[in-house]
Amino acid sequence: MNPELQNRIVVVLVRARNSNNIGAVARAMHDFGFPHLRIVTEYVPPLETARSAVDASRVLAEARTFVSVAEAVADCTLVVGTTAVGERALEHRLEALAQASGKILTEAANSASRVALLFGSEKTGLSNEELSHCHWLLTIPMYEHEEMRHPSMNLGQAVAVCLYELVRSEESIGNVGLREAARAEDVERFLGLFREVLGETGYVQRYPANVRETQLRRVVLRMGLTAEDVPVWMGVMRQMLWKIRQGGRNRSGQEETDPRR
Repeated sequence: MNPELQNRIVVVLVRARNSNNIGAVARAMHDFGFPHLRIVTEYVPPLETARSAVDASRVLAEARTFVSVAEAVADCTLVVGTTAVGERALEHRLEALAQASGKILTEAANSASRVALLFGSEKTGLSNEELSHCHWLLTIPMYEHEEMRHPSMNLGQAVAVCLYELVRSEESIGNVGLREAARAEDVERFLGLFREVLGETGYVQRYPANVRETQLRRVVLRMGLTAEDVPVWMGVMRQMLWKIRQGGRNRSGQEETDPRR
């Protein structure tokens, strides 16, 4: 696989606690040639005990830790979460791995920034708040046994299957010249300004059920902002804030009336 593509794809483990599972992930990354591992955790796991990380010491040594998903994906233009689905009520577009891999590679091939693959904890997967940072989700189709309510895969196995599919799918994509997507940190900046506008207009107070942080983030991600779009929209939002704080006065200094009256 093209090393440049592999360098742009990062594996993000969220709340992974078992060092051997982390070691298995590192081994899969090493075997398929993906160097960048990021770990979101409140404490640094004892990676030196990860006996399953055969030949993957460099991946573990260079792994970066973060305290939040937002920080871990700040430099990424596409964030894809993984889920076994089960009985979860999904609020994102869901793609099977075979279809998702081509879209991930296309983004990686057409962006100077990175693509993040998020994997949740061994027990609970990704929370709704963590999923709110994702543009869309992928799942690995599995055979459903009658005696199993929710078929799922070991963390190390899931990462290995996803990375194998990316390697296998590389030949099927082409460089289609997409515009560069906005980085996650820029989307978060826009989201903060958007919330500020909603607060100044009174929308937050009038419709509190519509402005939960996770809900607004999903709305913004569905806009598909590009790197060129963000400064334009930020300018629009700042102009709106300035106008609102001027008390609705027009250029002549006269108070404007509500057009709905």
